[in-house]
Amino acid sequence: MDKIKVAICQMNVVDNKEKNIKKAIAMITEAKEKGADLAILPEMFNCPYENEKFVEYSESAEYSYTLKSISSIAKEKNIHVLAGSIPEKVIAKSNEKSPNIPGKIAKEKKNKTLTIPKKIDKDNENESEEYIYNTSFLFDDSGKILGYHRKMHLFDINIKDKVYFKESDTLKAGNEITVLDTKFGKLGIGICYDIRFPELSRLMVLRGAKILIFPGAFNLATGPDHWNLLFKARAIDNQVFTIGVSPALDKNSSYNAYGHSIVCNPWGKTIAEAKYDEKLIITEIDLKEIAKIREELPILDNRRLDIYEI
Repeated sequence: MDKIKVAICQMNVVDNKEKNIKKAIAMITEAKEKGADLAILPEMFNCPYENEKFVEYSESAEYSYTLKSISSIAKEKNIHVLAGSIPEKVIAKSNEKSPNIPGKIAKEKKNKTLTIPKKIDKDNENESEEYIYNTSFLFDDSGKILGYHRKMHLFDINIKDKVYFKESDTLKAGNEITVLDTKFGKLGIGICYDIRFPELSRLMVLRGAKILIFPGAFNLATGPDHWNLLFKARAIDNQVFTIGVSPALDKNSSYNAYGHSIVCNPWGKTIAEAKYDEKLIITEIDLKEIAKIREELPILDNRRLDIYEI
């Protein structure tokens, strides 16, 4: 499948989980009606981008109302959905150093299937710990979870007189590079701050990813200078399509998302972009462009692996 219609769902996110899920479902439904094969939601699409809200809105994958709702609409409308991200709650034994996370990753690995933490016996509740991850889930058109990505690089920022925010106050970092097999080919998935680390994008591409998707919520301090530039740079560096999907700007929120959801082609050209407001954008990408551009400008083939290592 070379040509894919992608729906960018830049939605308003409010302090009401039910309203956010209804909005997501409405945008996914409209996307399917307009011929989309894949709909992508923003980072933390079911809750405000605040540490306190991450705790309040967190859900375990096993019982998640949010994930069940997205699974149902994906199946009903026969459409793939990347469910931006949600605050995922995980309960683990206190003696586990890295709960529910596999160890060293092989260069070529199959899709991760979600491992659901077992229920903790009430008698042993004191021996368990609770963690919250910023997690993105990919659903196929039958509503099945193909895999998930837990944000690897937590967003801790302190720009004087502009913005202060530390995800690490609440969230735990994931430690897996995520490349998932789909009928569209391999998709590399990161979340927001993950895009600032070029090593991650390169490793996803070396594992076969043709499209790199980063649901994100850059703010008004960093967004105007860096958002567009980063997606162009990762596209040019790796000669792949890059996609960023943000919440719309809400000036009444304590955290102001930049918006400007974007799609870049392997030449680094912006082929679709929103502004600040809520917007559904449908754009078609042709994966055959990747081979053409790599033949004309063989960057990956010209790497000096005799000098450096990835």
